[in-house]
Amino acid sequence: ASFFARMFVQVCLYFYCKCLWRCLKFVVRKLTGRCELQRICYNTKPGAARTMKIEASLKGSKSKRLQTSVSVHPDAIEKTIDDIMELKRINPDINPQLGVSLQACLLQIVGYRNLIAEVEKLRREPYDSENPQHEEMLLKLWKCLKPNSPLNARISKQWCEIGFQGDDPKTDFRGMGLLGLYNLVYFAEWDTEVAQQVLCDSLQPKYSQFSKAEWEKKKFDKAIGYSFAIVGINITDLAYNLLVSGALKTHFYNVAPEAPTLTHFQQTFCYLMHEFHKFWIEEDPLDIMEFNRVREKFHKRILKQLQNPEMALCPHFAASESLINM
Repeated sequence: ASFFARMFVQVCLYFYCKCLWRCLKFVVRKLTGRCELQRICYNTKPGAARTMKIEASLKGSKSKRLQTSVSVHPDAIEKTIDDIMELKRINPDINPQLGVSLQACLLQIVGYRNLIAEVEKLRREPYDSENPQHEEMLLKLWKCLKPNSPLNARISKQWCEIGFQGDDPKTDFRGMGLLGLYNLVYFAEWDTEVAQQVLCDSLQPKYSQFSKAEWEKKKFDKAIGYSFAIVGINITDLAYNLLVSGALKTHFYNVAPEAPTLTHFQQTFCYLMHEFHKFWIEEDPLDIMEFNRVREKFHKRILKQLQNPEMALCPHFAASESLINM
């Protein structure tokens, strides 16, 4: 009986708060002469804070047209803005900036949804050794990471030198499909110096960029290596989960001026690889069996950072920095 009583009270509170909230919105609109979308755009600076508020407002609207506006095709965004202005009885001639602001927000919202679909498609596509494009990308990964060491054969123990588990890397891509390979190749091709350094450190962490005095001071003497490629696929999984859960909205809405793209996702992967490598050394794990513990702790750190609406995971390489400064 007490359970049903609590449920009844919670249901009543829910409907009371919902009705009260709608009444408050109505009163505020009458007092200010502006609807909620106008107040958000005029009172919140561009970026994640504004876009996430606009997204929540549209999704929470009682109008079906407003609810579905967050999932329209990119080509239909301009017409969607016109529909919103008409529905809210907003004169576009008097409020020209509102349409521009709403368009920017919708491009980000719709773009994020489309990015999830694009990433998911890559994740679901398995590596096919009979596909010449797949094979070409795999060989490019080797050339970027080991430019001075020719690969003796397609199936070779040499693959272990860049962190694959066996003599044929195709078996290691099963979890993340082509997405894992795409990310590793992007990291190796566009952030080559850092990727090669991380690979070198993962093989011999004591002979990294840190001096012997720095290693002793930081107590890194127990630091050990890890399998670079396998960790890259694992960090791809982490980035994928951050994307699908919506946690990366904060970062992408602050970084991408319009729709976030696959390139933004790959740049984020590069950042995560670089930061995880530093985090791994700082954690000073006893052995590789601690990988899951370190990864989970790193995941929680990134999630905490992304809870800040001002947060942009600023990648250290020039390609990302130029986008962030736009």
